Amino acid sequence: MRLPSGVVTVLAVVLNSGVGLAASPPSQQASSTPPPLPPGVSATLWRLSVPKGLEPTPERVALGEKLFRDKRLSVDNTVACMTCHEPELGFTDGKPLSEGVKQQKVTRNSPTVLNALFNATQFWDGRAGTLEDQAKLPILNPREMGMPDADTVVKKVRGIPEYVTDFQKVFGREPNFDDLAVAIAAFERMQFSGDARFDKFIMGDSKALTASEKNGWALFNGKARCNSCHAGNAVSPLFSDQKFHNIGVAAHKQDFVTLARKGVQVVRTGDEKQIDELALNSEFSELGRFLVTKQENDVGSFKTPTLRNVGITGPYMHDGSLATLWDVMDHYNKGGVANPFLDGGMQRLGLTEPEIDDLVAFLFTLTDTKFDKLNKEQLAKQRARKNTRPERDTAIAMGKKGNLGDLAPNPDLNAKNPADLGFYGDVTPASAVPAVKPR
Repeated sequence: MRLPSGVVTVLAVVLNSGVGLAASPPSQQASSTPPPLPPGVSATLWRLSVPKGLEPTPERVALGEKLFRDKRLSVDNTVACMTCHEPELGFTDGKPLSEGVKQQKVTRNSPTVLNALFNATQFWDGRAGTLEDQAKLPILNPREMGMPDADTVVKKVRGIPEYVTDFQKVFGREPNFDDLAVAIAAFERMQFSGDARFDKFIMGDSKALTASEKNGWALFNGKARCNSCHAGNAVSPLFSDQKFHNIGVAAHKQDFVTLARKGVQVVRTGDEKQIDELALNSEFSELGRFLVTKQENDVGSFKTPTLRNVGITGPYMHDGSLATLWDVMDHYNKGGVANPFLDGGMQRLGLTEPEIDDLVAFLFTLTDTKFDKLNKEQLAKQRARKNTRPERDTAIAMGKKGNLGDLAPNPDLNAKNPADLGFYGDVTPASAVPAVKPR
């Protein structure tokens, strides 16, 4: 399932350049016209998400792909960007926690690069505002690619003749760290995804989903309350609110109050490099968004991830601690893990086992069809682990113990089933509107 080197370049007829760069030759000038997009990604969204002047060009995307795959960007030539973001694994690595140079483990799970161009911020804690900033930090992090500083990176790249030629051709000058980041970001901006079975269903193919999957979509929008943070609609096709929430994933491992008090004394607000190292190298990793803002209501909060391709991008959560989507549903079903900073939206769901099965079935319909084979393999692997459920607490979920609120309303699906409505439940797809015959 490996995407061949250069496949993205073929598509990149119109995407990324760089801020404040010298004018490109006519053949390399950026275009504001979006490339061919899948049904789940609108041209309007693409234009809103790609900064003016950073629309990729074929040359920059090709260079970015080469850099993305090159282990020579690491201090000991053993780790590339692709090491933690394998294209054939949905641009993740399939590990709970990623490994960098000298087999050092970091403290966070590798998020997918797919659709990262649409993220409001980058990384689990949002510590980078752009794809260009995101591209730089792993290269300099001592546990990831291990380069000591930007000057060392540039010196090494300038010592590789092919890159001297490539950078001169693409940017009109010698390699530098900013241009290197622009090129990698150009490649990453081409990794959009939105051609899942769900997209076929929502555009009018009623047979694209099974009865169980349709019921999962109804539960997603109803009793399970998934759409509180993972709403899927015409303006939010990534199934993420792009916000940060404490859902209690790490609460059983940390005393958040003590850790936050210590963190206030350590974290220098706005120091991106320090925050990056604390996020991946230290006990403070579990403070999440708090490392960036130093605001108490951000303690233990992490970004709502996209649910696109969720079937192939496990293990789940910021620390990779949940192995299957059944584990994820069990975590939410019991209302997370109580802690002083738990998001107010977390409460027990009271989902039955058949309802959890339907929800998991639906979530697997969000994987792009180009990953169909991997999606089926992952579903089989997760189903095989269905009877091993460390997060399940049926007594709490059903309200027999604890005090985690009332259940969300369970709508009468015979009267109004969200799975039977139009585009994302509120917009009728154009293909479903009958043509008006001229008089």
